[in-house]
Amino acid sequence: MKKPPQTINYIYGYRTTMSMKNKDTWNFAHKHCGKIWYYMGMILLPLSISGMLFCMGSEVGTIGTIGGILLGIQTLILIASIFPTSIALHKQFDKDGKRKN
Repeated sequence: MKKPPQTINYIYGYRTTMSMKNKDTWNFAHKHCGKIWYYMGMILLPLSISGMLFCMGSEVGTIGTIGGILLGIQTLILIASIFPTSIALHKQFDKDGKRKN
């Protein structure tokens, strides 16, 4: 959110066709997606901690199962951030990556 990758690249960062059009779309996408990840993290952290505290003292298999379920939910939510970021990019930019007025 605050320090997106400086150069548009194919290795790391929010890499979609639209976000990689130019530096403006690249920075916008990272800022928008970063905000989503930040707020989702603020929601998921206490939920994850409480979920793991709930199974304290349980068998290793139970802890692993609960941890795996929490990890799966977190991963799905973070992957789902692609959709609102893509929608925001298409609202702000035309198909060539120029800002709409």
